[in-house]
Amino acid sequence: MQKKEISKAVINRLPRYYRYLGDLLEKDVVRISSKELSQKMKVTASQIRQDLNNFGGFGQQGYGYNVEYLHSEIGKILGLEKKYNIIIVGAGNLGQALANYVDFERRGFVFTALFDVNPQLVGTKIRDIVVRPADELEEYIKNNQVDIVAITVPKIRAPILAADLVKWGIKGIWNFAPTDLNLPKDVTVENVHLAESLMKLSYRLSTKKSQEEKHKTAVEGSDKTNEKKNKED
Repeated sequence: MQKKEISKAVINRLPRYYRYLGDLLEKDVVRISSKELSQKMKVTASQIRQDLNNFGGFGQQGYGYNVEYLHSEIGKILGLEKKYNIIIVGAGNLGQALANYVDFERRGFVFTALFDVNPQLVGTKIRDIVVRPADELEEYIKNNQVDIVAITVPKIRAPILAADLVKWGIKGIWNFAPTDLNLPKDVTVENVHLAESLMKLSYRLSTKKSQEEKHKTAVEGSDKTNEKKNKED
């Protein structure tokens, strides 16, 4: 039987489900209905049921979802029962911020090394991780288990670096450089374009402001019309 292909939209929502369910666990919530979860997540109850039915459903009619069980199962779907060793190439502000974010380790993502070309950064420590020189990168990858490489280098360096990483056997790349990487299909890339995210926010703010201005103009126009009519009366 051919394995069902899950849409990208569903996959993109899974981490949100996992996060919200984790918050419910911290509040000792035992079970929740799709309607209650939809109110918290601002996703329709129908959408939640459809999404989860892609993986078996997990719910029980008249009971809802067991929060702990559903949280655990979504974690397994996302591969979070495993441990991933991550190295960061580029120990500037962004690379350091990633390494300092301890919540990643709670999810099983462990930063094991940082690399940089800047001699002023080499030898410094980010938490307990020593920044290594970039020319040791190949040797480190060949001698250690590396599951994911986070790229936080300038745009011009990213494609060359990514090609080298693939050559050295890396199959997972977390790309923060503002460029798309053209890599073989067996390499999984997650692009995090921070500027694009900010542009999306800008668009939404601009659209909302435009709508508010149109509404204001319409109201003012209506008020003037009513005022003119009252004077004529």
